[in-house]
Amino acid sequence: MWALRRASLSLRNKSFNVRVSSVKLLPNTSVEDESGVFDSPKMVCAKCGFSSMNLCYCSGSNSGHGFLKFSLGRLGFSSEAGAKTTKEEDDDLEDGFSELETPLGEESEKGVVSDSEDSDESDESEITGPHNELELPLSHDVDEVSTGKRSSRKRADSELFKAIMNGTGPTIYTALEKWVEDGKELSREEISLTMINLRRRKIYLKALQLSEWLESKKHLEFVERDYASQLDLIAKLHGLHKAEVYIEKIPESFRGEIIYRTLLANCVTQNNLKKAEEIFNKMKDLEFPLTPFACNQLLLLYKRTDKKKIADVLLLMEQENVKPSPLTFKILIDVKGQSNDIDGMDQIVDQMRAEGIEPDNYTKAVLVGHYISGGHDDKAKMLLKEMEGENLKENRWVCRLLLALYAKLGMADEVGRVWKVCETRPSVEDCVAAIEAWGKLKKIDEAEAVFEVMARKWKLTSKNCSVLLNVYANNKMLTKGKDLIKRMAHKGCRIGPLTWNALVKLYVQAGEVEKADSVLQKAIQQSPVRPIFSSYNTLLEEYSKRGDIHNSEKIFYRMKQAGYISRLKQYQILIEAYRRANVPAYGIRDRLKADNVFPNKTLANLLVQVDGFKKTQASDLLD
Repeated sequence: MWALRRASLSLRNKSFNVRVSSVKLLPNTSVEDESGVFDSPKMVCAKCGFSSMNLCYCSGSNSGHGFLKFSLGRLGFSSEAGAKTTKEEDDDLEDGFSELETPLGEESEKGVVSDSEDSDESDESEITGPHNELELPLSHDVDEVSTGKRSSRKRADSELFKAIMNGTGPTIYTALEKWVEDGKELSREEISLTMINLRRRKIYLKALQLSEWLESKKHLEFVERDYASQLDLIAKLHGLHKAEVYIEKIPESFRGEIIYRTLLANCVTQNNLKKAEEIFNKMKDLEFPLTPFACNQLLLLYKRTDKKKIADVLLLMEQENVKPSPLTFKILIDVKGQSNDIDGMDQIVDQMRAEGIEPDNYTKAVLVGHYISGGHDDKAKMLLKEMEGENLKENRWVCRLLLALYAKLGMADEVGRVWKVCETRPSVEDCVAAIEAWGKLKKIDEAEAVFEVMARKWKLTSKNCSVLLNVYANNKMLTKGKDLIKRMAHKGCRIGPLTWNALVKLYVQAGEVEKADSVLQKAIQQSPVRPIFSSYNTLLEEYSKRGDIHNSEKIFYRMKQAGYISRLKQYQILIEAYRRANVPAYGIRDRLKADNVFPNKTLANLLVQVDGFKKTQASDLLD
């Protein structure tokens, strides 16, 4: 673990105290950059001999910065940032999910897609790859709980799922009652398969209705994982507060570690730093064992919000003898890649292999993405060939990853070659990845051709149409986008958050930001499902570029109304609107403090520029 901690984060230019029990371990004095990763290749610690390429812990410096304190008695966390930054770069990475959490070729939503916009309903066999990256212990595994075995049936075999999806009306209760009246089996296995289908398609509202119906009608004797599944769905659809209220209704005997780890994972998914740390501490107070799962959740959250705390989590894992899991290594690889520390990233891979863990293809895809971003195309191509294996036809499922990565490299011929392997018997995921790849390469005709393959093979859905809509939006093809919307309406596709988001992008890219705003507002009024984060952020950025304070504030307020937490990046975009309009932003520092947002150097500079009480030569003369 010590070797991992040294190889995981290059802490450059920062001084802070880390306290674990009575042990004080202090890194050498330095200043952190905005990415939260440190790199000072010419500095070597005189005490321990580690170069700053590694994480150095020696007891020779203390500059009095804000520090994060761990006490093994309580594991208390301070959310104070207290960090200094050294360069003014765009901190998009703070705000988005990287390729690690969002599989290549899928929409990064930061929101909820319910049954107002279903995913594909193909008869394709099970999705290959991790559909539960956060390791949530959900009750679609209830057959495992009761039998100790995972069902070998394919997701398309669930008759109950088909009955639910073929039902009419706003709820699924009529279909469920009919199922029982017809005397059909309502076994754990059938319920499990149905939940798998609903969750994988992100049809969370129907999944919650099914869970609540089973509980209220006593058709299923709930165990802890069943309660955890319902808790997860409530958190996704109704927010963390409602989820906490639900926990109080769970019988005390079932309020175990699985319940709280599910709530913790949802805090992380919703980027709620304060609540995540609170739940983590509560798990310690309840004397649940410290697990790799809980630590990984904090690592995921700090990767997005406060990278300097990652080293402290690793130190805690070392002190508590918590062995890193494959996900731990994936997170650290991604952190290194985001900071363009390719050597450090390779060191993490070496350490991973030394621990007997071979990187899977999803991890390799993350590595390739960072190699490309860092200008290491040769390394990327070598790893892509390794991912392909000797026979790509026998390794078909990896095609969707290869399509996205070859497109990122700009290699249209390779995208075409991989698609030919898929073309004879494509899956929905293959088609989606190919459309996105051709779109990235600006090969619109090829993207449309793949879309038509998908349209002939399966019923058109809003989710699949939104992929092509995004291609049109990214290439400023408003007319084609409108035509596709009309086609969707003609085919009876249900319109939801992904389609709204594509429409917003279409109009914004066409310069019609007011129309985009109007579309989103109508969507909010017509549907109980909230728009995804990206829809609001696209409008906020566009209004900010125009120096339109009124509309920037309006969108900022709507984001809060929708339940999205105001973070550093959103405040930065908002304050940019004031700067461009050359108008003071009175009270903005108090707003930042109220939202527990601590400025980095970029935001601090912006705050100075919009400070209504700053001294100037003119104001001095007038005073």
